[in-house]
Amino acid sequence: MNCPNCNAALVPTKRDRIEMEICPQCQGMWLTRQELEELEDEVFDLGDDKKGTRAFDSIADTRKCPECSKPMNRFEYRFYDLEMDFCGEGHGFWLEAGEDRRVLELMKKEEADLERKVMAESRWSSEMQRMRSGSFLDRLRDLFR
Repeated sequence: MNCPNCNAALVPTKRDRIEMEICPQCQGMWLTRQELEELEDEVFDLGDDKKGTRAFDSIADTRKCPECSKPMNRFEYRFYDLEMDFCGEGHGFWLEAGEDRRVLELMKKEEADLERKVMAESRWSSEMQRMRSGSFLDRLRDLFR
């Protein structure tokens, strides 16, 4: 397989504890869907269903898939300001140099946001239960008598 940027032969490499293909010249990386999920899972522990959709909309790109040589599509990764390419045939994802680190940062942020949301919902639920309690309703009725 060759790099879609500079056409150099991709080299199998282990990076971030994930097996992937790396370009020795531009340091771009080719990951299968499974490898990208493994990368995300290094920092996201809440399960795949909580990650949300990876790509909503995409546009055609000039880069070619390293596996099938068909033009890839470009999309915003999980609606963040990180653009990456993917093969429409499902062969994988192309990340520019350093974008693996950006994926990790974004997934850490996503997990923190979800944990904060769960905590806020739990607090709101507790507050609603307290407000529904007899003692609170009695005090509220007493205010309007």
